Amino acid sequence: MDEDAAAAVASRYRRFAELEAPGRSDLYAAWADGVAGSRVVQAVLARIPATHRQPPLVFAVTRLLGAPEADFPTWSRWLVAHADEVVEECGARSIQTNEPLRCAALLPALSLIEGPIALLEVGASAGLCLFPDRYSYRYDASDAVVALDPVDGVSAVVLESTLVGAPRLALPEIVWRAGIDLQPRSAADPADRAWITGLVWPGEEGRAERMTAALDIAASDPPLLVAGDAVAGLADLAALAPADATLVVTTPGVLAHVPRANRAALIAAARAAGRWITLDDVGLHEGWRGVPDPWPPGFALALDGEILASVDPLGSRVVWLRGGEEFGG
Repeated sequence: MDEDAAAAVASRYRRFAELEAPGRSDLYAAWADGVAGSRVVQAVLARIPATHRQPPLVFAVTRLLGAPEADFPTWSRWLVAHADEVVEECGARSIQTNEPLRCAALLPALSLIEGPIALLEVGASAGLCLFPDRYSYRYDASDAVVALDPVDGVSAVVLESTLVGAPRLALPEIVWRAGIDLQPRSAADPADRAWITGLVWPGEEGRAERMTAALDIAASDPPLLVAGDAVAGLADLAALAPADATLVVTTPGVLAHVPRANRAALIAAARAAGRWITLDDVGLHEGWRGVPDPWPPGFALALDGEILASVDPLGSRVVWLRGGEEFGG
């Protein structure tokens, strides 16, 4: 057994059990706590490449392959019995958090851009964040609920988020939508749908249903999704956008999965292609302007590098940090 890799597994899963899973998934917290104390399980997971053994990925893969959603001893026995299959499958997959609720965090930035918009997402997975104009929104503000619906009525996907502050909010006019991903997923493919919904953590109420409804919307009007590295392929894909639309490149939560050495190049490519909206941890890269000190909890939402809001990473809360509604890029 690779002792260093096993120690890294123990440390990573202990941190997940103590800091990340509580409040979201009791089952994942119990599994991760068990991994942190089991040399046998650590030896199995140490065989997985370091970039493919994050707890949510490993747990989702085991569930996809048939692991019981039971206590840790039961799950660990299944894991050991299917170790080779799990190691191979984890090495072939990556986390693709295709959460449509992130559109509730992206919308305040999109509302500042004059349309029509050609929307291009980096790390698009199945493209569920490419349909902000097809979803309904219910922002719980301090004194009222701010409701927005598509022109044809309430959507099958209703995104609920808490809002602090008063940004301008309007559904964008999107005339072209495309995405690039190392492993794009089809919203119409049963296996891809099972993987996307399987990434939902057990115990997250309503999330799988929301993603299923969003998959149905994407399947009914598939965006252009291409496989490839964004740094190398972004310019060619952007060139396909209609010339009379404003090209907007989004990177919602994807830069954490890009090697640090490549992040600056990807940001430069996004800025060169058009307007750039990102949603990231503020410590992730140097592409920001105007970082508040101290930084409030959450990810940063930024337009062309200028921070607009602090947001929950999955979009359930937006704290607007600008004094007015106007923004000039």
